[in-house]
Amino acid sequence: MSYRFSDLTQACQDDWRAYIEHDFVRQLGDGTLEQDAFRHYLKQDYLFLIHFGRAYALAVYKSRTLTDMRQAHDGLKAIIDLELGLHINYCREWGISEAELAALPEARATMAYTRYVLDTGNRGDLLDMHVALAPCLVGYAVVADWLNSRADTVRGEANPYEAWIAMYESDEFQAARRAEEEWLNARLADVTPARFEELVTVFRDATRLEIDFWQMGLDRSL
Repeated sequence: MSYRFSDLTQACQDDWRAYIEHDFVRQLGDGTLEQDAFRHYLKQDYLFLIHFGRAYALAVYKSRTLTDMRQAHDGLKAIIDLELGLHINYCREWGISEAELAALPEARATMAYTRYVLDTGNRGDLLDMHVALAPCLVGYAVVADWLNSRADTVRGEANPYEAWIAMYESDEFQAARRAEEEWLNARLADVTPARFEELVTVFRDATRLEIDFWQMGLDRSL
């Protein structure tokens, strides 16, 4: 049997839907999410991006081919040189200074997911790490698709979170999502049924930790 990324989401369908259709996402799409909850999420997402960069650095080390090494290096540079700067600027628009970001305490939900990804990468191989990151790398693009499929989603200036939705529906982010799915499909095609079940466990755990990250935003918990 030849596996694909869609087989992972199908195997974890309940958790995947709970993640994509979480109340945080629904309220964000409706424009009703409390702004303090969104600010709390933005702050913790800054810390998440830093650990995301660490994961890509580990992916460089874990790569066995020059192609995979270059891909991981490009991802690391994109996060450190571009995405963190864009995120800092976006936080500034929400009244969050770079000094405040630098002094943030790390929420337990942030620690749980980021350390899970790094631990998975350390004890497993490059495929384990990509599967652990997939709920973020692919999931946010799927969230944007789902929001755009809902009649209740508010777009334009009437929604204070318009820029967030636009970021993840953008051609650039969707192209990155497709590239990641293609990478995963190529590697999953060769795995055994037993190996696939191991990867299902990784994907399910990572998806559940992403659910906790949304909930952390709603609850404003640390």
